[in-house]
Amino acid sequence: MQKVFGRPEALADVPTHYCPGCTHGIIHRLIAEVIDELGVRERTVGISPVGCAVLAYDYFNCDFVEASHGRAPAVATGIKRASPGSVVFTYQGDGDLASIGAGEIVHAASRGEKITVIFVNNAIYGMTGGQMAPTSLPGQKTTTSPRGRDPETAGHPVRVCELLSSLSGVGYIARVSVTSPANVAKARRALKKAFEVQLEGKGFSLVEFLSTCPTNWGMTPIEALKWVDDKMAVYYPLGDYTRVPEVG
Repeated sequence: MQKVFGRPEALADVPTHYCPGCTHGIIHRLIAEVIDELGVRERTVGISPVGCAVLAYDYFNCDFVEASHGRAPAVATGIKRASPGSVVFTYQGDGDLASIGAGEIVHAASRGEKITVIFVNNAIYGMTGGQMAPTSLPGQKTTTSPRGRDPETAGHPVRVCELLSSLSGVGYIARVSVTSPANVAKARRALKKAFEVQLEGKGFSLVEFLSTCPTNWGMTPIEALKWVDDKMAVYYPLGDYTRVPEVG
């Protein structure tokens, strides 16, 4: 009998620590599938963040480095410049990337660093107890915004893809979700494109995943997937955000 589906070679055969219903596991698998398909596992280096995915180095069969909070793009830049033949990616949450790491990600994109960033946006600080994040939606209740996020006092959510898309060093930027089989297939294609941009030396690439956090949202896994579709994807539209900046 022919085997038609199995665990990707780049994905370690170990249980993860993520909460039930969290979509980190789906995103991990997609990354591993793309690494295998491109045949680059032996020269791939991942950068773990501080946050829910802090132990990501345990879940992939490739080299990994742990970065300080928000500094994954800087670490990735150093590795890629020192070893241009390596395939380097960061895996970062919205607190890591869009808060303490906002300066790092903007300047890595502006410089056109030939790295790939996997940005997991669940609109909340997941690891530390559900506080408001830079990406929390207007009106969203969190442990630090129990009456809902008020843009007048807390500011507006940061749209990372839109923010970075105008920078000249960007080769590819897309926002995806994994709430359905169709969306998972689209996400996989976007990931492959992002890695291909790096392999072709065309600049900085980033794929933003709208992800769930049922535990801190106070929802069931099914409710959380629906909330991504009905709420998050409205404020953060899915699609390709790559632009060709005007010159002159």
